[in-house]
Amino acid sequence: MAGLAGSPWLRIRVLPELQPFSIRRCLLFNPSLSLFRRNISMLASAAAGPINGEVRVRFAPSPTGNLHVGGARTALFNYLFARSNGGKFILRIEDTDLERSTKESEEAMLNDLMWLGLDWDEGPGVGGEYGPYRQSERTSLYKQYAENLLNSGHVYRCFCSNEELEKMKERAQQLLLPPVYTGKWATASDREIQEELGKMTPYTYRFRVPKEGILKINDLIRGEVSWSLDTLGDFVILRSNGQPVYNFCVTVDDATMRVSHVIRAEEHLPNTLRQALIYQALGFTMPSFAHVSLILAPDRSKLSKRHGATSVGQFRVMGYLPKAMVNYLALLGWGDGTDNEFFTMDQLVEKFSISRVNKSGAVFDSTKLRWMNGQHLRALPSEELSQILGERWKSMGLLVDSGGMFVKEATELLKDGIDLVTDADAVLSNLLSYPLESTLASAECKPVVEDKLFDLATSLLSAYDSGELLEALKAGPIGWQNWVKNFGKQLKRKGKSLFMPLRLLLTGKLHGPEMGGSIILIYKAGICGVISPQASFKTLDERFKMLREIAWEAYNVEKQSGADSVATLSH
Repeated sequence: MAGLAGSPWLRIRVLPELQPFSIRRCLLFNPSLSLFRRNISMLASAAAGPINGEVRVRFAPSPTGNLHVGGARTALFNYLFARSNGGKFILRIEDTDLERSTKESEEAMLNDLMWLGLDWDEGPGVGGEYGPYRQSERTSLYKQYAENLLNSGHVYRCFCSNEELEKMKERAQQLLLPPVYTGKWATASDREIQEELGKMTPYTYRFRVPKEGILKINDLIRGEVSWSLDTLGDFVILRSNGQPVYNFCVTVDDATMRVSHVIRAEEHLPNTLRQALIYQALGFTMPSFAHVSLILAPDRSKLSKRHGATSVGQFRVMGYLPKAMVNYLALLGWGDGTDNEFFTMDQLVEKFSISRVNKSGAVFDSTKLRWMNGQHLRALPSEELSQILGERWKSMGLLVDSGGMFVKEATELLKDGIDLVTDADAVLSNLLSYPLESTLASAECKPVVEDKLFDLATSLLSAYDSGELLEALKAGPIGWQNWVKNFGKQLKRKGKSLFMPLRLLLTGKLHGPEMGGSIILIYKAGICGVISPQASFKTLDERFKMLREIAWEAYNVEKQSGADSVATLSH
């Protein structure tokens, strides 16, 4: 690096990657020209930059809100890349925005990452060799490196006021030029600087940017990306209040934490230009960069709150499983090259490759996520699914016990109608309810009512009063099947003309889960003692009592069986 002394930066580029984990240097210099007045001396620590051959990646959220699904996907891709290459996954908290950063937000983010199963090797709560892992605890380190750059001549003190800077911006706009810094402090004399220091004039640290040249990087997802340096201008790395700016902090952190690959959202791509210049000035080796596409809404705009739930915490509360969230997020911009859409975390680790990450935007489809969650939910072992649903039903006041045979049988019967854990509430409540009168009054029910429903109701009441139906239900599925078969023969009905009115009269609904299983479970619900009084459950006795009291005339039912049948229903 000795050749850096007094050199301008005419062309800046990253050399192509030669090995999967080789680290690329970013800048080539022309040592024959002079830019800086001061001699260059690199004071940066030698213990910075990637460790040869070791994969070290980081996820660095700002605790200023909830963990967005975009951030969660970035964390997931970093995690998978680390695990698939035997590397380390680092969590770093970028909390330098003191006004907006909160401890509550940080804790919520950590909980969401743990819920997703993205355990970190270094970071808060874990520690590590290259900590601390909160930017707010690394201020002295930033100031040390800022002073190094000041001493080396890569940065200078800028005493421009806000008014002066605003005038420069306005002047650039008038001339249709980029709003780059053109102030005098880049070339100020020592006397001018000392004079301002003597007056205690506030100042920032500005980084000297070459006036010409091109910076190129070979992004692992996007290929070659380049910027012209004459559009940048000298930029601030340390504010007048002593607070370091984002790009400076990130560069120092990534280098001193020995990060080998920076995998982040494409909205950070423009930051790479400033960061690359800082890497070089401090003598750090650049990591490899991979900029992941944004997650888009169905209208292909950037996904935001106006499109509905966007944070991991929201989806967690809504009843999504972590394994379904991980599976779906992995598919937003990545695929293994097959038609397979279902992956466990272990399978993702085995198959993940950054080369298969797509650079085009990925559309977030909440309908597909819900469907995928249902697939994962129903694929759970029956014991685990029963435990999840039982605990949910008890917590929602539907059951007084979260275990037992009723829960197991209800889970098996109802699971096909459950995509989210929270769906279980309505599904069980629906089974336990008996909205007979409202169903009878519906237009959809009219054909069923007109198909001699009164006659079938009369026969059904007779079977219940005689104990015949209850004996069949006690015998389970076989008993129910035999009874239904004989009942149909007696009435000369079969198929839809038999099952539709039976479902209506016994469940109060025209549609639902398998009818035999539903009736048997309703029967058991009335005798097992696990149904909560808050569940608005109607037992079979209560259902038949309501059936007797139906005012059939209100539904234009033709009583074709005569006075005896009327008397039966009124019993």
